[in-house]
Amino acid sequence: MTLRWLMTLGERTDPDTPTYAECPPPGQARAAALVDDFGQLFPILRNWRRQFGHAVTGWAAQVEVDDIEHPPRHVCEDWGPELRLDTVPGGYVVVSDYRDHEPPAPNTLQHQVKRPALDAGTAAHP
Repeated sequence: MTLRWLMTLGERTDPDTPTYAECPPPGQARAAALVDDFGQLFPILRNWRRQFGHAVTGWAAQVEVDDIEHPPRHVCEDWGPELRLDTVPGGYVVVSDYRDHEPPAPNTLQHQVKRPALDAGTAAHP
């Protein structure tokens, strides 16, 4: 099998959180697309916007899938898209990369160089 890009339609269904977008796996999404080249996702997303309304997001991942109608079970069960594609006014698409996204390490300030505190007994007086 060859690596391809699989994108599912994620709709923004929460008016209180306009940036939230559902992330349905293949088979449960209202629409899905399978392409060979990442650049082919942009016109598909724009078409989804025309078809389903402006509040759509695409969730995409590179997967080994040959048939979009019958994706392997593990692709659907382990659906964890790598990229988020959002349509914005003017026909533009914003791509957010979720690969290797980890929260910052706790207590990162401990790793910075600390200056020693001045001892009141040795401080120079004017």
